Amino acid sequence: MDAPVFEEFDPASDCDCPGCVHWRRVARSSPSSLSIGLGGHPAAHGARRALALAAAAGTVLGGAHAVPAVASTHGQARPGLPAADEPPTPQGGTSPLHGPTGSPGSPPAQVNGLPATTRAAIINRAKLWLAAKVPYSMSSYWGDGYRQDCSGFVSMAWSLGGNEWTGSLDKFGTRITREQLQPGDILLFHNLANPQKGSHVVIFGGWTDYTHSYYVAYEQTPPATRRQSTPYAYWSNSTRYVPYRYKGLKEDGTAAGGPASTKFPGAKSFGSGADNPYVTRLGTMLVDRGGARFYTTGPGPRWGEADRLATQAFQRAQGWTGADADGLPGPTTWAYLVGGKGKDIPAGGAPGPAGTPSKVPQSKVPQYPGRGVFRPGVSSDHVTRLGRQLVKKGFGKNYTKGPGPRWGEADRRNVEAFQRSQGWRGGAADGYPGPETWRRLFS
Repeated sequence: MDAPVFEEFDPASDCDCPGCVHWRRVARSSPSSLSIGLGGHPAAHGARRALALAAAAGTVLGGAHAVPAVASTHGQARPGLPAADEPPTPQGGTSPLHGPTGSPGSPPAQVNGLPATTRAAIINRAKLWLAAKVPYSMSSYWGDGYRQDCSGFVSMAWSLGGNEWTGSLDKFGTRITREQLQPGDILLFHNLANPQKGSHVVIFGGWTDYTHSYYVAYEQTPPATRRQSTPYAYWSNSTRYVPYRYKGLKEDGTAAGGPASTKFPGAKSFGSGADNPYVTRLGTMLVDRGGARFYTTGPGPRWGEADRLATQAFQRAQGWTGADADGLPGPTTWAYLVGGKGKDIPAGGAPGPAGTPSKVPQSKVPQYPGRGVFRPGVSSDHVTRLGRQLVKKGFGKNYTKGPGPRWGEADRRNVEAFQRSQGWRGGAADGYPGPETWRRLFS
């Protein structure tokens, strides 16, 4: 089969992150490079799994594909992004499943008899690695036999018969459009010029808001499997990611907004603490019925005040009052929305308890000024604006004075507190605001 056509890409040579600065220094002081020999079944060559810089043009893995040599890994992510601009994603090539339960031999040259799976099964398999916090590795294999890198993760979620890589995953999928994306599909970027520089693949978990500008990405990236809101198509190289749908997919009635059944999923699916596809579907239906103004960053799978207000506005539009208009959907509310019954939410705000309009203020997220603004000693109006928003959101307790234009430790600690309130940990909650922190803070 012909190799997929990908857009060529010249990686930046002047990256100022600590990792890239380090490797440029190493290159200047030690011009010779290490080499690594990769090949054969991993079980027979466990001692040769260490990752090193490679100078060779490529090595054949599994006897089926030529795999380019491993290049220098991108440095550690700079502070400010819950996801790195360009995560270090060296990857292995095609190989059989690993371990006693694995299937020996090379992957098939063409796609025949692919295992059937459903969208729900794909996401559930991805969640297994997420719950286990599987560490990232291009040379290690998890207990299920799949390689612990981004392409091994997708091979596992798609139940493929072996470990694929970003240069071969496309043959197991059908190219689709952005508008066709549904949970279980993938977004694939294979850098043909240097597959070890920037190549990556993630599993699409559903849109986080009705604007379709952010989505939930399941991905295998250092340090371990993660699930987080991600700008479409990715943090970097966004125009180079291509959507694909698994060829062996058996539709299970799950759409981007949640299960397609018209049956009411139950009261436990909604309200404080609820986080599931039914909440997304509810919000999507409410937006279609005139509730878009209630959502500044939604609808999404996690229940929030916007969902309650939009539901209440719809209920009141039907003339319901009291417990029938409490903002929590019941069987009747659900049936009206699913069946397209009743009246739409009126424009300009739903009627309040005393007959006065109850409007949700719109907030336009200001443009993110860049990471360089938020560094020790830097002074900028953006720092003041950030601090005031932190105070407004209730995260200003570390300010003894201000906030002011000069970035300091109080700013960092307040940002860290906000990031942790979003459920982020580790490098995603380092106190340096990136685009996602900025978007959520001003939403």
